[in-house]
Amino acid sequence: MIGSIIGIAFIVIFIALFFSFIPVGLWITALFSGVKISILTLVGMRFRRVAPARIVNPMIKATKAGLDVGIDKLEAHYLAGGDVNSVVDALIAAQRANINLEFEQAAAIDLAGRDVLEAVQVSVNPKVIETPKIAAMAKDGIEVIARARVTVRANIERLVGGAGEETIIARVGEGIVTTVGSSSSHKAVLENPDSISQRVLEKGLDSGTAFEILSIDIADVDVGRNIGAQLQTDQAEADKKIAQAKAEERRAMAIAKEQEMKAMVQEMRAKVVESEAQIPLAISEAFKNGNLGVMDYYNLKNVMADTNMRESIAKVSGNKDKSPDDK
Repeated sequence: MIGSIIGIAFIVIFIALFFSFIPVGLWITALFSGVKISILTLVGMRFRRVAPARIVNPMIKATKAGLDVGIDKLEAHYLAGGDVNSVVDALIAAQRANINLEFEQAAAIDLAGRDVLEAVQVSVNPKVIETPKIAAMAKDGIEVIARARVTVRANIERLVGGAGEETIIARVGEGIVTTVGSSSSHKAVLENPDSISQRVLEKGLDSGTAFEILSIDIADVDVGRNIGAQLQTDQAEADKKIAQAKAEERRAMAIAKEQEMKAMVQEMRAKVVESEAQIPLAISEAFKNGNLGVMDYYNLKNVMADTNMRESIAKVSGNKDKSPDDK
């Protein structure tokens, strides 16, 4: 009795493992969907660490759409880390849109990190890329702020290795700055904003990118700052500060020179005082040597007293002649 139960359990476990390892249900689904695939191929996928459903289901979808895609290609793309389902969806979308897209090309686009299905959709339905506000200055010094809408279509041939949306936005911004900068005035830009899109389109900005530019439309144009006047104001302010610095330097030098002259005057006065101090000594020496008599000395004193009196009278007269305002 126990042996029979163990045998039945062993059989159940064996059947469960058999059907879990060998996808019989998937094989039956593929068979009734018109996909010819052997059960041994599905078992081989298990040994190659490939999920059979990730290969068979996209292959069923491709077969129903009338695409001839080999199972080996799908498995190889899966092992390379690609998204098999996305590639098959892109091939179906391209076939419906009458776009020539081979499996190898779609697989290369997918492995390059791009969404191949989205690329096909953008190729069919163009995409609008809106640039941020771009500031440029015309020749009259007035700032012009523009915003553009770029209509692009995916270029299937250049999706691998081609630049993305960021490059398109950067090139369009550069073209707007160049066009506005070459305009004689901001009024000319405001009068003909389509001149910007025309000149930008002529530059062939989509070369080397994964997109084809269909049109560039200026969505908004605004007048910004008067940069020319602001630059002149800043320059005048800088010149003013330089002139003030130089004037301050000259004033400091003048003050230093004045202090030097005052010190020199004091020095000369000291020398005068020193010389005047030698006069009594010289007079005394003249008395001793008999070169100066008593009467000569008194005559000298009288002359000096008379001189001092005259100087005092002159000072008093000068003060009386001065007006109150001069004081």
